[in-house]
Amino acid sequence: MVALLDVDQLRSFVAIVDTGSFTRAADVVFKTQSAVSMQMKRLEERVGRALFARDGRGVRLTEDGERLLDYARRIIHISREAVSAFADDALTGRVRLGLPDDYAERYLPEILARFSASNPLVEVTVVCEPSVQLVEMIDRDELDLAIITHAARKPMGEVIRQEPLLWVTSQRSVAHEEPVLPLALSHAACVWRESAIGKLQEIKRPHRVLYSSRNFAAVGAAVLAGLAISVVPESALRPGMRVLGTAEGFPALPSCKIALLRNPGAVTETAQALADHIVASLDNMSPGAQAEAAE
Repeated sequence: MVALLDVDQLRSFVAIVDTGSFTRAADVVFKTQSAVSMQMKRLEERVGRALFARDGRGVRLTEDGERLLDYARRIIHISREAVSAFADDALTGRVRLGLPDDYAERYLPEILARFSASNPLVEVTVVCEPSVQLVEMIDRDELDLAIITHAARKPMGEVIRQEPLLWVTSQRSVAHEEPVLPLALSHAACVWRESAIGKLQEIKRPHRVLYSSRNFAAVGAAVLAGLAISVVPESALRPGMRVLGTAEGFPALPSCKIALLRNPGAVTETAQALADHIVASLDNMSPGAQAEAAE
């Protein structure tokens, strides 16, 4: 008889992969590090293959570990969905979330994965618009939650993430050396655009907006093509982009702050659950998140 896989062992396995550490995984699954290590030993014995290879201070998956990972995620998801389907207090209904398209590209996969794993019966409606429009949609009761760029001139929402805002160009471009700096930026009301132009005006650097789009992918394409300079948060850096700093004559930019805006007229258990998952996915400002990042 074929031995079945233990869901609890698979949860620890996935936690190790997601955190990159047996120690951090132990905190996630509320076990000791030695208990997690024993679980992985038994899991390897059950599948008859080595799942991890030591990589300096961290761990990495073997080819067999990579094969198991997809199965593990699916098994855990189905297990949670089955339990939730029979739970009397399982959340149901719909929650409406808005965020800019660049945030959706970077953060939405993890947010939805976290949320749907524990709330499989909830329908999530996602709207991608610039922060200014999202604030208006919250005011019109068209959204329950919005992830927005925090603007110092009009602060709104709870700031949950902060990271450097950087000047970027293509690795194969010298566009930053042109007498009139070509820029690829977002729409006119964008906080990052205002910061970039403001800094260039302070140092009296001639510039012109060559490409303007609400779509982050379009702005990034102009940069990667070597046609223009732009500004992006650190987490939005893409392969092929090069950061420009004071050595190239570019002044430091203010940090990028991301805020969670809640609709005061839509305070539901479902919206609160999604808000909790958003904070857990994006948070890098709380003492706990900073301590984890330092490890």
